Amino acid sequence: MDVKAYMTEVGMQARQAASLIARADTATKNKALLAMADALNQARPALAAANAKDLAQGKENGLDDAMLDRLALTPARIDSMIEGLRQVATLPDPVGIIDDMKFMPSGIQVGRMRVPLGVIGIIYESRPNVTVEAASLCLKSGNATILRGGSEAIHSNQAIADCIQQGLQLAGLPGSAVQVVKTTDREAVGQLITMPEFVDVIVPRGGKGLIERISRDAKVPVIKHLDGICHVFIDADADMEKAIRVAMNAKTHRYGTCNTMETLLVDEQIAPQVLPELAQQLTNKGVELRGCGKTLSLIGQGVAATEEDWSTEYLAPILAIKIVSGLDEAMAHINYYGSHHTDAIVTENYSKGRRFIAEVDSSSVMINASTRFADGFEYGLGAEIGISTDKIHARGPVGLDGLTSQKYVVFGDGHIRQ
Repeated sequence: MDVKAYMTEVGMQARQAASLIARADTATKNKALLAMADALNQARPALAAANAKDLAQGKENGLDDAMLDRLALTPARIDSMIEGLRQVATLPDPVGIIDDMKFMPSGIQVGRMRVPLGVIGIIYESRPNVTVEAASLCLKSGNATILRGGSEAIHSNQAIADCIQQGLQLAGLPGSAVQVVKTTDREAVGQLITMPEFVDVIVPRGGKGLIERISRDAKVPVIKHLDGICHVFIDADADMEKAIRVAMNAKTHRYGTCNTMETLLVDEQIAPQVLPELAQQLTNKGVELRGCGKTLSLIGQGVAATEEDWSTEYLAPILAIKIVSGLDEAMAHINYYGSHHTDAIVTENYSKGRRFIAEVDSSSVMINASTRFADGFEYGLGAEIGISTDKIHARGPVGLDGLTSQKYVVFGDGHIRQ
């Protein structure tokens, strides 16, 4: 296959489809989403068979257990994909909404209208359910999309793509509105990220290496986050029961996600009360503890943390722990070592909580809640296209609004500038 010629054709078709999708009404887009959900439900045996091929190939290629887990399309995950499509269909359509409309002294009315970005290229690894999440959000927000999944999920993604195409066809929308790249050649990624004439934005979802490469080489704007180095800070004024519950969930709910806590910070005043019990519960869950000297002397177990540990995203049952002198040291540590993803404070002190959310420079900041809530579904966005730690355009979980832009609209009645 001539990859460049193939990707150029994909890009041309996406650009043509973008104008049709941009003007599709909400009812038509919702009809397509619900038809996709029905098609997925009816295709369960085909999805399972395709996924079994990918899993068998993955094992043969030596994928680790975490990768195989993300690759698996279990019945529950198929249920979740179906529910996600139906939920996105119920979400308000952002396209065409006009905000901040106001009369100017000249007599004209000025506002800002939400419009689609155009063509969105999405590059992701392992998880085939991303195919559905991405397609649904891009479609509902009026965008055409080009999806390039990992080679390890090629059979699963193509089976899902068949269901997506059925839904688009039933709603009378062009199939080229959602295209899943059919080649596993890595050159396809290089082409996708260097076609600004066809692609308006790239969203990478995957490991740090993939995202760094795309950020470095792309000629198209990128919505991204590199790391999920998330913190929980247990303040001196924390409720101990809440602190343990939040920290345990933030670390052990799932190990391989970007919103999992990787570093625990504890105020020195409360550390003797909370750390021994929390360390024991973490150890019982099989979590390896890497602590500062004060931490190790209190918990009597674990290994000494190195400078590297404070800036490492483990994605594994490993936790770095540091005892700090108070809120100021905790925030300084987070802003220096963190990845601007998600950070939480556990405290009963209103003023400290307010300072934390104002001064910690992250896309999500929380008070008395697990970092695992940093998720589009939990934020009421339906599915999410990814999480952005950038400060321009979208930040945090990127849902429908994050996949649109705004343009100024002016209403006059023959007005002329004097």
